[in-house]
Amino acid sequence: MEEAEVTWKRETIPKVLKIVSMRLPQRDLISLLLVSPWLHRTLVSHPSLWLVLDFSQMGNAGNRLVAALSLPRYRHVKHINLEFAHDIEDKHLELLKSKCLDSLQNLESLNLNGCQKISDKGIEAITSVCPVLKVFSIYWNVRITDMSIEHLVKNCKHVTDLNLSGCKKISDKSLQLVAENYPKLEFLNLTRCINLTDRGLQEILFKCSFLQSLNIYALSSFTDEAYRRMSLLIYLKFLDLCGAQNLSDDGLSCIAECVNLVSLNLTWCVRVTDEGVIAVAQGCTSLEFLSLFGIVGVTDKCLEALSSSCSDTITTLDVNGCIGIKRRSRDELLHLFPHLKCFKVHS
Repeated sequence: MEEAEVTWKRETIPKVLKIVSMRLPQRDLISLLLVSPWLHRTLVSHPSLWLVLDFSQMGNAGNRLVAALSLPRYRHVKHINLEFAHDIEDKHLELLKSKCLDSLQNLESLNLNGCQKISDKGIEAITSVCPVLKVFSIYWNVRITDMSIEHLVKNCKHVTDLNLSGCKKISDKSLQLVAENYPKLEFLNLTRCINLTDRGLQEILFKCSFLQSLNIYALSSFTDEAYRRMSLLIYLKFLDLCGAQNLSDDGLSCIAECVNLVSLNLTWCVRVTDEGVIAVAQGCTSLEFLSLFGIVGVTDKCLEALSSSCSDTITTLDVNGCIGIKRRSRDELLHLFPHLKCFKVHS
């Protein structure tokens, strides 16, 4: 009986704790460390429990991050989330480089979204110690420039997911760097990167042929010269063109050659007419999400074409503001697309 009890305490309980702990939020997991010395030793002995650091929306995040990465249990951390964290600055990233280099050698994902105090200097420091980084996100940072992208491509050779949304100071030079160094890039978000032109986007389209997701929301400067080249993206599944004011039916017909498209946002693509949407209906027969919001040049004719090819797949369709479409009540749309669940994407 005593032997069975010892086995229960030494083997069964730690295994159960590991299973339960893997499903706990980071804060709860850390709280468990304080319950008892035995529990502390048991939890720390499982490296797989300490692969994530999440300080999103927390205060004093910079100091917390440095302190955490100084602990042995975070030596193999793979994911760091600092999204909208407070008090994270260049100096903290420089401290990581000088004090926590070994702890970042396995880092695969870094989220710096909304960390607006970070500049090129901080990006240089953090990228220099993350050699296997795959996912990098720095949404809504108006301080970083092309220099940050130079540091990124120089130090992190394996990036496949890149979010530069809202980084208004980057230019075509950044896209050239990305295209030349990340040919296996799969996810790219360039929302509101307002200094980009056709030239930069075409670099991406020519060289990043494995792209599955491309977000160029609220970028009205691109023209059909670039849009026509999107036909090169044979693996593309997600495309956000909201606000593409220069996109014509000609450009959209080329995009329709991306036969694996599942999600297409054409909100406020004001030059598009039935001709372009019918091309999409004929080419992209796996569409699940389509927004035509605000396009006055489309009519019921394009919906009939979409129904003929995509009625079994489309679950989200927004035709609000499409005054040329007369049959757009909920019941009329469900008749054409019986699997519709969402009728409004934009408000």
